[in-house]
Order: sequence, then structure tokens, then C-alpha cells
Amino acid sequence: MVIIWVVVVIKDRMGQPLSGKDIAQKSRTRIANIWLDFVLMVLACVGYIPFHSVRKFFYRAAGMQIGKGSTIHMWARFFNPQKIEIGEDSIIGDHAFLDGRAKLKIGDHVDIASQVLIYNSQHDVNSEDFHAIEEAVEIGDYVFIGPRVIILPGVTIGRGAVVGAGAVVIKNIPEFAIVGGVPAEVIGERKLKDLHYRLGRARLFQ
Repeated sequence: MVIIWVVVVIKDRMGQPLSGKDIAQKSRTRIANIWLDFVLMVLACVGYIPFHSVRKFFYRAAGMQIGKGSTIHMWARFFNPQKIEIGEDSIIGDHAFLDGRAKLKIGDHVDIASQVLIYNSQHDVNSEDFHAIEEAVEIGDYVFIGPRVIILPGVTIGRGAVVGAGAVVIKNIPEFAIVGGVPAEVIGERKLKDLHYRLGRARLFQ
């Protein structure tokens, strides 16, 4: 009698064999990612609803923290809303992308223009497995971010700073600094330091 044993070795994407514990963990992660993808698809559809209050209801239900009087304009996209925190009286422009794979904290009275992209995760191009590096992003109170700005992981933007249109922010910005360019560099300073204005109500149906 001949007994033939068949051993099935399951490997990861790098070709390394996986233990039973590894397989279970990866299965749980895959299910969680599928659920997250579904939630993000729903939120993308919510972005087409022309009512601020309705959109905020769904965004909060998905785990996003949104302060009193803050609004997110239509067509915004997100990644892991549970790690996104927006303070009071802040406005997020249309077609913005807010990354929540690491902590993203946006302060009070922050004005973020259209098509701004905020990332807090990026690939390590020098690693063998091209793994992601996640670093928190924090934007202080009374910051103004111009249209089509890109903010990369690990950046802190100080209170009252201004980021000019089209800038790429790769390092921390001091309080009240005015920056612009690629990469963004300090080009001026905001003269008024005693900031106490309110942005107020966003336009309806946007």
C-alpha cells in the first residue's frame, strides 16, 4: 500500500510561506478591507447628494468626527474615515481627498479649497516589499489651503499658516507662515496674528 502525502504551501505575494496563524490574520484583514471598500463606495455616492446636512450624517455614521458648523462640499473622497477629525467652523472644498489611514486632524476655522489632496500613507520605495509607511497629518486652526495643494504624510501645518495654490507640502510649516511652490517653501508671513474670524455658512447645494 502506497500512501501519498500532498502538502499545500500557501505563500504571500513575496513568495514567503504562511503559517496557519498568518493565513487567519490575512483572511481577517482581507474581509475588513472588503468592508472598508464597500463603505468608501457608499461615501463616494453620498458625495453627490446636494445637501450638507445629509452628507455629514453619513460621514459621521462612517466614523468621521466633524465639529459644529463644519461642512464638506460635494464630491469629496476619503480613505478610512474613522481616523479623520475635523474641528468646528471648517470648510472642505469640492473634490478634496482626505486620507485616514493614519490620524488626520483638521483644526477649527480651517479653509481648505477645491481639489486639495491630503495623504498620510505612502510606499517605501526603498523597501523590498514596497510596504506602506503611515504618518499622521495635523492642520492647525485658521489655516488656509489653496486649490490643488498636495499634503504628504507626517506634515504639521501650524496655526494661521497659508499654503498657496498648487503647492506640494513635504515638511512642517511654521505658524502664520505663507508657503508656496514645489516643494513648498516659506515665501512670506501672515501679518495678522490675532485671528478670531468665523468662516460661516457654506453655500447651499454645493
